[in-house]
Amino acid sequence: MNRTFLSAVIGLAAALALGPGTPVHGQEGEGAKTFAPEQIEQLVAPIALHPDDLVSQILMASTYPLEVVEASRFVKANKNLKGDSLSNALKSKPWDASVKSLVNFPDVLDMMDKKLDWTQNLGNAFLADQKAVMDAIQKLRKKAMDEGNLKSTKEVNVTTEGDTIVIVTTDPDVIYVPVYDPGVIYGTWPYPAYPPYYYYPPYYRPHPTPYGFGVGIAIGVAWGYAWGSCNWGHCDVDIDIDRNINRNRNIDRNWYRDRMGTADGRGKWQHDASHRRGVGYADHATAQRYNRGRSPTAASREAYRGRSQPGARPSTQRPSGQRPSTAKPSTTQRQSGFHGYDRGSNVRQQSSRGQASRQSYSRSHGGSRGGSRGGGGGRGGGGRR
Repeated sequence: MNRTFLSAVIGLAAALALGPGTPVHGQEGEGAKTFAPEQIEQLVAPIALHPDDLVSQILMASTYPLEVVEASRFVKANKNLKGDSLSNALKSKPWDASVKSLVNFPDVLDMMDKKLDWTQNLGNAFLADQKAVMDAIQKLRKKAMDEGNLKSTKEVNVTTEGDTIVIVTTDPDVIYVPVYDPGVIYGTWPYPAYPPYYYYPPYYRPHPTPYGFGVGIAIGVAWGYAWGSCNWGHCDVDIDIDRNINRNRNIDRNWYRDRMGTADGRGKWQHDASHRRGVGYADHATAQRYNRGRSPTAASREAYRGRSQPGARPSTQRPSGQRPSTAKPSTTQRQSGFHGYDRGSNVRQQSSRGQASRQSYSRSHGGSRGGSRGGGGGRGGGGRR
């Protein structure tokens, strides 16, 4: 492999590893650092009012930021890929199942790709303390409901089960992704130092109500990988590999069960370090927890290196195409996002260098080498309920 190209790939991973998540409360070496409650609310504000099933997929996928980037670029390059063609293409990708499931939602992937700092910090917070993240989502849902801004619509049913607020789609075959301003829908934001992040997709137009929706997305074959569900009672995500089994029959679910280590393919979600793809963790303790020594994920790493599901090959390059350029945000936008976080520019610079290196490598080898090819596959999870 061309050394320049390899260095560019490593550089992108390193840039992500240097992501700015500023966890507090905890010392290096004595345990995983945790995020302050106001930081977690800032992070979950743009997704807290999404349907539960979509929330679970986003939380899991956020722990694999590099694969999210690849998936987002894949979607943009293959907008017309559907049915069996899409199913076969996804089968060959090395991404975690949660990342594959989001191929159905290009706007969600676009947000996670363009705002890598936010994606990485959300994932770091979820890895550090799943309960705190799930609790923050429920807290924000209650705030929105108390403000009169969260209620059932023709797109979603909003119900309460004890102290838990559940959001589910009204049509099991269609998911509407809500669009709202977190600075408005939750009422007066109590943390001036941590203003809520928001993102409007390109098609967005102001809605007459604070809680609006874009065009409904018909669930396709990618949703066959949507195995997660929010377990609000235990404040974590549960996995059932046979969920949505009729969405995509072109998935070797037995292969995923073997990786998960349970006969029925059910259990509590477990992070799979092999899909981290070199991206660092927020602290030493978390890195040791997922990246050191022989662990249940060691077999996953070996599978990723070449002994993966049939038809998949180890990834040797990043997807083609530079990161999309964006116009300079307004002063309000700069202050309403992670205005203190600046590592995203480093990621974009590294990505651009990688693109230039790939083009140089392609010319020296007589052709273009676009696309993302890889081995392995998503890991459902492990453990027991």
